[in-house]
Amino acid sequence: MDKLKHILVNVTPTKDCEIIIERVIALAEKLGAYLHIVDVIHDPFAYSGWNLPMPSLHGDYERLVRETTDRLRAIVKEQKIRSFPVELLIVEGDPVEQIVKLVQEKEIDLLVMPSHREDRIEHFLFGKVNERLIRRMPCSILLMKQEPLIAC
Repeated sequence: MDKLKHILVNVTPTKDCEIIIERVIALAEKLGAYLHIVDVIHDPFAYSGWNLPMPSLHGDYERLVRETTDRLRAIVKEQKIRSFPVELLIVEGDPVEQIVKLVQEKEIDLLVMPSHREDRIEHFLFGKVNERLIRRMPCSILLMKQEPLIAC
């Protein structure tokens, strides 16, 4: 098997994304791989015809994206202080299209995505991104649970 040189972790703006990032950092360190962290900002409210009676939802989503981006920048800064090779990519657009593009441009060997069940709000906000990505990925994929690991 070829050595994994570039790992891309796709994070979604949730409070648990740091758990995934910590695990992927440990994996990348063990493998000696360069880590790319991507946060694709996809505004679900940009579609025409948006007219739901939830005025605070748009503001809540923007706040969540801002908080997640700030946390990601702090994590990357901390890792760079440790001289760990990591790059934070914050891009806008359709998550599937942007991630496929990054995988090709950065020559990614492994894509890591959170494995989770989407509730109705998450499904509305993010769609079935994991399912669509799995169908389009030219590289290997690792789905990672956000729940704490239990030692056997």
